[in-house]
Amino acid sequence: MVKTREKVTPVIYKIGERLVPIENETWEKERPAAVFLTDSAHAEETLKKAGIVYDNEIKLAKIGFCKVENQHECMVGTLCIPKLLDVLGNKYRMYFFVNQLNVVIVDDDAFAYKLIQRIQKKKARQADTKERFIYNFFAEFMSRDLEILIAYERRLLQMEEEVTRDEVESFENEMMPIRRELLNLRSYYDEIMDLGKELEENENGIFLERHLKYFGTLTDRADRLMSKTQHLLEYAQQVKEAYQSQIAARQNNNMQFLTVISTIFFPLTLITGWFGMNFYDMPGLKSGYYSVCVLSVVVVVVSLHFFKKKKII
Repeated sequence: MVKTREKVTPVIYKIGERLVPIENETWEKERPAAVFLTDSAHAEETLKKAGIVYDNEIKLAKIGFCKVENQHECMVGTLCIPKLLDVLGNKYRMYFFVNQLNVVIVDDDAFAYKLIQRIQKKKARQADTKERFIYNFFAEFMSRDLEILIAYERRLLQMEEEVTRDEVESFENEMMPIRRELLNLRSYYDEIMDLGKELEENENGIFLERHLKYFGTLTDRADRLMSKTQHLLEYAQQVKEAYQSQIAARQNNNMQFLTVISTIFFPLTLITGWFGMNFYDMPGLKSGYYSVCVLSVVVVVVSLHFFKKKKII
């Protein structure tokens, strides 16, 4: 079954002590700073209301990574946020625009709307300034990331214990997706770090200097998450090396067993070959069957005693 997207109704939130939805259109004539939440179908008219000029086409499907660009009188950014329960699957994609007064978020999946609702429930001081709102918005969609990374760590610990117990049948099938997901998350956190630094540089002077500390905090958080992800990737590599060592040890044991078997049967092959030549005047040809059997048993016993003494078996 195809899951339909939730409809995003354009909403305006007043930036103040709390995020308050504004439904009175006449209020916009003397509108203070606000957050405009809209979808791609209403993006153009919403940008006009917010006093933002953007000449390029808005196509959310083409967003591939997180970045921010400074334009003449505004800042334009894109977000490509992996779904934590399906890191390699579809992503949340949105645009955000910031000018001197307003923030415009363009999102077709209602993800931004849910984030704002969560901010409204959790934050005492949600958005007294646009810098504070952007900080809360970014921090909210990164709020569960550390918990997810800890879950990856637990999975790797469990896999390491399974390797120690020589339970490695499904190791490759479990490890490959984990490594791919962690690599994806590391790239994502790297992009968020660059985005935070770009906001902190404040090239267009859109943000107040005393509030740039919020973006530094976001950069530090992304840096910590990326460091944690890098640590998990290194740990995953160590677990994989332990698995490969276990497989190599198992192969060595198999080869050792085969070597012992070959060494035992080599003299037996020589004996049977020697007495199977059927020369007319060969000693013991007529009555040597039991002697060959005894000789073969003696060879096997001596070989086993030798290998056991050398602790090979």
